[in-house]
Amino acid sequence: MDVKTVCLGMLTDGPASGYDLKKQFESTFAHFFAAGYGSIYPALSSLAEKGFVTCEHVPQDGKPDRKVYEITDTGRACLLSSLDDPAPGHKVRSDFLATMCFSHLMTNSQVETVLNNLTGEIEFQQKLIADMQATCAHDWPVGKCFVAGFGETMTAAIKKYIEDNRHTLTEDTAPKVAAR
Repeated sequence: MDVKTVCLGMLTDGPASGYDLKKQFESTFAHFFAAGYGSIYPALSSLAEKGFVTCEHVPQDGKPDRKVYEITDTGRACLLSSLDDPAPGHKVRSDFLATMCFSHLMTNSQVETVLNNLTGEIEFQQKLIADMQATCAHDWPVGKCFVAGFGETMTAAIKKYIEDNRHTLTEDTAPKVAAR
């Protein structure tokens, strides 16, 4: 699924600006789908050109107009067509895992720093998910509740794996290759 399709899905909850959508990517979608302004705004522009969303310019005092997007019937049909995929992929792109593939070229201190940073990020995501579940779950559709639970389980498993296996990367017996 691409950013355009996810934006269409988010807009089924109601009109939103690019800023509003970015906040959703940083909260509800943070544990499984990243998108920044550099992909959100071009996606919204493309969706508007195709007639999948409308854009209303809302004046603001001392600032440029706020662009508020709303899904159209054509956009909803496009979204529903995109959702009619019986085998959506589940891809993981991880800079962390790519780094760990080369941990044998790193010092133990570097490895520990990377592991600690990821553990901190996971703890932040776990808090974000827990806060969302506590404040929003009663109003959420079942799919969003499922995704939050999936994220909760996934982050717990990743954290446990790191805790149980970090020693394999940092013990003195772990094979290291001299950096050149």
